[in-house]
Amino acid sequence: MKKTNSIVFLILGIFLVLNGCSNTAKVNDNSTVYPSDVIPFFNDFKLILGDGSNAGHPIDFENKDFFYTASEGETNWVVYKTPNAGNTHGTSNNTRTELAQVKKWSAMSEAKMTGTCKVMNVSTTGDARVAASYSVVIGQIHSADGHENEPFKLFYKKFPGHKKGSVFWNYEINTAGEDNSGRWDFSYPVWGYDMSVVGTGPTDFPAEPEDGIELGEELTYEVVVKDGMMSLKFSSEGHETITFTKNLIQSEYTTKADIPKQTQNLFVPVGQDGVERENAYADEGLFFKQGCYNQTNGKDPVINKVWCAGAETHGGDIQKQYETGNYAEVWFKEASVEIPDDAISNDGYFAANDGLSKKTVYPHEVIPFMDKFKIMLGDGTRLDDITAFEHKDFFYTVIDGTMRWVVYKTPNSGVTSKNSSNTRTELHEKREWTPEQGGKLTGTCKVMHVSTSGDARVAASYSVVIGQIHSGDGHENEPCKIFYKKFPGHKKGSVFWNYEINTAGDDNAGRWDFSTPVWGYDMSVVGSSPTNFPKEPEDGIELGEEFSYEINVHKGIMYLTFKSEGHETKTFTKNLIQSEYTTKADIPQQTQKMFVPIGQDGVERKNAYAGELNYFKQGAYNQTNGKDPKTNMVWATGAEIYGGDIAKQYANGSYAEVWFKEATVGAGEAPK
Repeated sequence: MKKTNSIVFLILGIFLVLNGCSNTAKVNDNSTVYPSDVIPFFNDFKLILGDGSNAGHPIDFENKDFFYTASEGETNWVVYKTPNAGNTHGTSNNTRTELAQVKKWSAMSEAKMTGTCKVMNVSTTGDARVAASYSVVIGQIHSADGHENEPFKLFYKKFPGHKKGSVFWNYEINTAGEDNSGRWDFSYPVWGYDMSVVGTGPTDFPAEPEDGIELGEELTYEVVVKDGMMSLKFSSEGHETITFTKNLIQSEYTTKADIPKQTQNLFVPVGQDGVERENAYADEGLFFKQGCYNQTNGKDPVINKVWCAGAETHGGDIQKQYETGNYAEVWFKEASVEIPDDAISNDGYFAANDGLSKKTVYPHEVIPFMDKFKIMLGDGTRLDDITAFEHKDFFYTVIDGTMRWVVYKTPNSGVTSKNSSNTRTELHEKREWTPEQGGKLTGTCKVMHVSTSGDARVAASYSVVIGQIHSGDGHENEPCKIFYKKFPGHKKGSVFWNYEINTAGDDNAGRWDFSTPVWGYDMSVVGSSPTNFPKEPEDGIELGEEFSYEINVHKGIMYLTFKSEGHETKTFTKNLIQSEYTTKADIPQQTQKMFVPIGQDGVERKNAYAGELNYFKQGAYNQTNGKDPKTNMVWATGAEIYGGDIAKQYANGSYAEVWFKEATVGAGEAPK
């Protein structure tokens, strides 16, 4: 093995002894002490700054916002500092001022990294229920290949008001298969707690750890990888020295039954429940990282209750974040790295990740069926070609910490289609098909927001339609509409689907929907007054909770399937070519209660939607509008619309937002 810095460190040690100092760095002609004067291994690393930029090899380099030196008596330290929000590197949600090794090596070879450091600050804001809040990663092993996962992450975390924080390290599985969204960490405590210990409310903290580490308290870590085994050693004066070993080339998490209890409690509820490939990281190049990788961000915890901390970011203003304690800061006085002779260039990692957070990833790159759809946006804009297209107000992509999603967002009031009172950012299938010909639409999504204003007595209030079949003929009615609805103050909302009758005769004014619950209530469950809500549904779906649906029409029959982790899978069938509502006597009790009082009491043609051309729709069709409930107690919700000002509606919760990570469209299939 090549001892990369051994000679350099020996020469430096002789120099320091001859000059009668310990860690006192040389002074340059301009009197600046650079980090490379203190820890002389920066030819082995490139430096990523808290603004997302790659500073390259930071020799004789400093940046007073992120990377510089500080002295305490005779000792110089290298300072790594980064805010809660700024430009990030790669696909991460989190800022970093962090070294990344320029060469990668195999887990079967021998490599070593050490560091002696102290954490000086972690964010003072965040959500105590979110595991990543108030924490910073100070050392890593990162994969350069495949999913680019991390077999080692060393954290420091301290809750506000506590004197002592915790040091723990996480192993992230190298997820089997091509989908990495199910990846998860297992967390090991060193001093204090592991990552899974969280608060019971946003500002309710667990007890302070008795054996924790204070801000400013020095600690040393050593990471050695040899012949597929990782050995870890942690030491700090006044604390027990702790060691671990972990096999990096043979997984212990290859089946669902292997998922540990900690993971079931922390990660499975956010949909991260994958399994690991049998040989773990054996086939991938690995590299070390060291510095300050801030884990506290400003993203809404609704997005991901493990990684999205909801901290203060002051709109990304770095100086304001620094002034108010919304940053992480780590000081190193010593560090070393040793890598094998056969280590190879890691340029591929930097090429793939440098500037990635600033690059546009279009929705069609996440869900590739966009060429089969056109779209209407929340401001009434229509587009037939939505490949290589995004709109930051309505239709774009985001990363939630594990996966990239397509976002559909629309206000309570904007420009909409000719026959609707409601705005939409919604796909419209270009192909049309009859129920006899059939078609199939799938979607895996999570609803991130529904309007927080409306009239609780109105059935459509606080709801959004996330998938439809729409008729393009006759009355242009809708044989399937999938809704999500959540009352203000409730944690859980309802998913239900509606069938709208294809009204007999030329007058469509009497049309009505029949609503069927999936999880939670159907549409007919409403409040007793504008602000009195029904009881929260016990089996409902939370905002940010992932679920999937399948609409499959085959030979005139519609088959619906709904799935969500931790909820019962639900299936339904509906005949689209033979009606069950052809006489007044067939009108169900739900309809008599909800629609008949507003004059919608029609009957359906005997053959329902037979022979009519239909098409699928998917996205966010906001059902909450600003119309006066006196005009229609089912559909006119009386929500706040701020005079149609879209920015004000977004700022005040008067909008709907739905994220999709997967979706398909195609021909109908015989049911399984």
